[in-house]
Amino acid sequence: MNATNGGVTADWIPEYGFHLRKAGVQFDAIRVDGDAGRRLADLMEELVGGEPGPVVSESNGRRGVYFLVPPGSTAGRPWPQEVTTFNSATGRISYVPVPALGGDTWPLMWRHPPTRAGRFVHTLILFNAAYALLS
Repeated sequence: MNATNGGVTADWIPEYGFHLRKAGVQFDAIRVDGDAGRRLADLMEELVGGEPGPVVSESNGRRGVYFLVPPGSTAGRPWPQEVTTFNSATGRISYVPVPALGGDTWPLMWRHPPTRAGRFVHTLILFNAAYALLS
């Protein structure tokens, strides 16, 4: 699978629907559920001038917001209690839902799709924003 978004190629984005991707390979992720996740996404957008990197929103259940960050960047950080980390730390396997760039992907959607290869949410800015908002 090889999805394209404005010339950006990312083999971890499915061509249709959505798929689970193993965290720690192409990216790590953090999830913040409900309104807190949406507020954190708004804050990140404000802090970085509009485009924080790839962010996925969930429309049902927990209504989670997933922030995709560089692989290996979430483990070992004392994230706030409301944050769930997805990584491949020792003894851990976790998966992140990733929607296609178009078509029917409900209940997932890109709040901010990937804009270029290797561009992810900046982990340190996200970490500090999460603490400022959730603590």
